[in-house]
This record gives sequence, C-alpha cells and structure tokens, in this order.
Amino acid sequence: MPRSGNPRGTAAVAGWVVSERETVPKLADPASRDDAGELPIYGRDSFWDLSGSMDDAEERFILRLRQHDERAFNELVELYEQRVFRLVFRMLGRRDEAEDMAQEVFVQVFKAIGTFRGDSKLSTWVYRIAVNLCKNRIKYLSRRHDGQQQELEPVAERAPLSEAKGVTYGDVARPDHMVEGFQVERIVQVCIAELDADFRDVLVLRDVEDLSYEEIAQITGLPDGTVKSRIHRARGMLKSKVERALGEKIR
Repeated sequence: MPRSGNPRGTAAVAGWVVSERETVPKLADPASRDDAGELPIYGRDSFWDLSGSMDDAEERFILRLRQHDERAFNELVELYEQRVFRLVFRMLGRRDEAEDMAQEVFVQVFKAIGTFRGDSKLSTWVYRIAVNLCKNRIKYLSRRHDGQQQELEPVAERAPLSEAKGVTYGDVARPDHMVEGFQVERIVQVCIAELDADFRDVLVLRDVEDLSYEEIAQITGLPDGTVKSRIHRARGMLKSKVERALGEKIR
C-alpha cells in the first residue's frame, strides 16, 4: 500500500518509497507505452553511448546519486526508464514481468549506487544490473516451468506463412520490420524467449540493442571471444527456431 510522507529509514525515488522492507513503484502508466509487440528498439542517443569513460558531467551526476539526491534519481529514471523497459521486455518476453523487472532495476540501482566504482560508464552499470536481474528471473521461471508463457497469439492464428517471402536474418535481428505485409516481430520474440539465458542476453544486447562486442563484454563480464562465440551460437539457434515457425529457410 502506498504510504504518505517519507518516514525514517526510507527514501523517495521518482515517486517510489524505498526501504529495506517495501517498495511502492509509481512509474509511468504502462498503457502510455507503445504496444509491447511494436516497441521502438533502435537508436542510441549520446547518453546511452556505453563506449569510453565518464565525463565531468556524468561524474557530478553520480556524486548526486550517491548522496541520494531525490531530484537526481528522478532524472535517472526519466533518462533510463524506456530503454531499461525495452531491454527487460526483450529478455523476458512478457509485459507483466517486464514492468515489475524495470521497477526492480531502479530499486537495485538506488540501493547499490554507493558500490559503483566508476570503472565503466553509468549506463553500462545499469545495463549490467538489468541483465543480471533478468537472467536470475529467467532461471527462476524455468525451474517453475513458467518461462515460456507468452502473451502472444499462437503462430497458427497469424497471417498465412505464404505471405512471408524471402525472409533474411536481418529481418529476424530487426524484428519490427515488415516482410511483404507479414510482421515477424511476435514470432521472433517467442523464439528469443526460448533461448537459454546465457545466449538470450548477448543476442539481445548485440542484435536488438546494437551494442558492440566490447560493450557487451563490459556488461556481462565475459571475455570478448566468449561474447562472439555465444552470439554466433545464439544466432544459429534463433535462426533455426524462426525457420521452423515460418516454415521456410532464412537467408
């Protein structure tokens, strides 16, 4: 239940009340977002450039966060919320899970900001938290045999597969692309959600979020060679799954 005021031992974060026992999220109304199957997944502004080191402005911003400056956390949520939501939705494949996870990411950022050493950009660190939380959730759902419950309609109920001609891997990697009137977006999301967590994260970061191998290595803590190998294997697995769903080969 929401609580008024800001009692001892709690802190307000972008309209939330955060304590060791309770979080009360008050993010933007999920209905105000684009449809989950048509999320804009391209484009990176300068704030989200994960390459390089922090500049003076970012260092000052992080100092404010470490001081639990409420206005700074409001700015953090405003800057990161949509991008974090897109990432966790692509990782989890379910809107309800993604909404809860996006909120949990910011709660963890708030709690752990004092441990941020500054050896990467803040955006890299936020991504790392988001990916690790998603992977833990995926493994938990898998143990409960609940990991593949999707909010997407069955493939058989979509347009005839004969309308999807000449599908390429580029169409799969950019799943909001329309292929002669057939939208492969939702099929691809189901197939991504069938990948193991250790392959799902690198695939989403590379082919959906368009990050470099170096950036992905920083986020995942994996060697560059391992990142490249997992992406290659993940692409092969995704390609096979989508081919089975579409009933045709992907070039």
